[in-house]
Amino acid sequence: MPTYNAPVEDMMFLFNKLRNNKNYNEIEKYKEVNSELVKDILEEAAKINQNLILPLAKLGDENPVILENGIVRTPPGYKEAYTKYIEDGWVSLSCDPKYGGQGMPKTVSAFFDEMLSATCLSFKLYSELTIGAYNCISHHATDEMKDKYLPKMVEGKWSGTMCLTEPVCGTDLGMLKTKAVEQPDGTYKITGQKIFITSGDHDLTENIIHLVIARSVDSPAGTKGISLFLVPKFLVKEDGSVGVRNGVSTGSVEHKMGIKGSATCVLNFDDADGYMIGPKNKGLNQMFTMMNLERILVGIQGLGISEIAYQNSLIYAKERKQGKSNNTKSTNGADYIIEHADIKKSLLNMKSIIEGERALGFWLSQQTEVSLYHSDEKIKQEAMDFVSLLTPVVKSLFTDLAMEITSDAMQIHGGYGFTKDQGIEQLYRDNRITPIYEGTNSVQAADLVFRKLVNKNGDIINKYLDLIKKESDLEGDQIKPFIHDLNYQIRILEEFTNWIKDKIQNSKDDASAACNDYLKALGFVATAHAWIKVLEVSFKEFDTNKDFYEDKIQTAKFYFKRVLPRAESHFKTATSGSDYIMNFKFS
Repeated sequence: MPTYNAPVEDMMFLFNKLRNNKNYNEIEKYKEVNSELVKDILEEAAKINQNLILPLAKLGDENPVILENGIVRTPPGYKEAYTKYIEDGWVSLSCDPKYGGQGMPKTVSAFFDEMLSATCLSFKLYSELTIGAYNCISHHATDEMKDKYLPKMVEGKWSGTMCLTEPVCGTDLGMLKTKAVEQPDGTYKITGQKIFITSGDHDLTENIIHLVIARSVDSPAGTKGISLFLVPKFLVKEDGSVGVRNGVSTGSVEHKMGIKGSATCVLNFDDADGYMIGPKNKGLNQMFTMMNLERILVGIQGLGISEIAYQNSLIYAKERKQGKSNNTKSTNGADYIIEHADIKKSLLNMKSIIEGERALGFWLSQQTEVSLYHSDEKIKQEAMDFVSLLTPVVKSLFTDLAMEITSDAMQIHGGYGFTKDQGIEQLYRDNRITPIYEGTNSVQAADLVFRKLVNKNGDIINKYLDLIKKESDLEGDQIKPFIHDLNYQIRILEEFTNWIKDKIQNSKDDASAACNDYLKALGFVATAHAWIKVLEVSFKEFDTNKDFYEDKIQTAKFYFKRVLPRAESHFKTATSGSDYIMNFKFS
């Protein structure tokens, strides 16, 4: 089984040193969230993840979720761990104190999400979907609905789901068949089938609050006729207690390649009582409140899995002897494989990507909070635009690179990486879903190119690149080479942006074939921007913690010399066009 040490030092470095965001620091809501409090939270989070959650990963993989006599049973140890988990208040970390939450900012909860993703993604998903549902309800439901459902969800006694996909539709939700029939009392009867529903049914909570998109019988076809409904597994009485079973049943659970401890269900809704959330026919907009948050969290899942894969690869490389390195000092034996250039390169690739992603994730968390709580509407909108632009990037780049990192981790472990003994192959299998769910990475790339490059609020991409250039306009001989490399890639990205905008208008196949390349180019540049922020602190405060900052500088050097140049390669690949692709005839 893999080991894990939560990277609390790096997380606290980001919280303490990269909070120099004027707009973020103007939010009154988090004035009392200080370094000491955050450190205490992260240290306790590290303990529960390392000691309680980590062993669940292997247990869930070897003893998957089962459907037995109509009851979905989670793996051994899950129920006991979940009880401790909610008793300690971890579900409520980022929730509003009004409903029993702790009110921590996303700059803190994202660190906890990373830890939980690293130790056991299957277990994490039970509470992750709850928080997603919580956010959707808190933003769009009536006060009566919030008061009725949110306290129990925040407590963790009730969980939540997101029910979108059907046998006939996934990405194209306009094709959905689930129908909603209004009743005389204003409630609805929901009938239809949903598939691939994460945490759709289980034995961890006394109730499950499903958020279901459906079409009212008098609504138009397509996405314009979709409404959002709250459909509890058990109906809730006037006093808030759990009542009779609603018309929701589990048809089956999916048998999956990975995340076997997570209950992925087929749910049948048979005249189930549902309650509309928000305006009629606006359900997709409301659901996107949950979906966009989930997409960022999926990116963090990739980051967490990358971190544990890296940690175990580093340990193994320091312990495993094989062959002689080019600079061997051994006279009669093999060297540790970490002395070999290729292994060292792979480890540095992992490390530079992970630490850059964590810094970028922290910056995006700041922007998310600004978009929600800043007092100036103009500043809120700008932050919202940046979050919108980078959400598909974080979701896709972090998860794609996690596939690369877990694959390299298996390679470093050699034959042991291919066996179940070390647990490395499970990391690869568990992560494989992350580029697929919450909108495949190809869909994310298309969303970025065809919807996000230009929107009604202005040219977001140019505003973002201008921001990077402004924040990278720094003095100092030491940081100048890094800024030079970043500015070169920004110029490439600007050329790429102009090219792909032209193709959107004149050759959509060219643009479509280039979407993934564009997303990755933007992602590598965005991560470099985060690294510049880290380097600014590292050079300025070098003498206060020489070992830590030297490590940062050398890791960044690898990123700028070996990883960032991938952006230009994606540009060159993409701008070769698509004619030779689209004209190819498969036999």
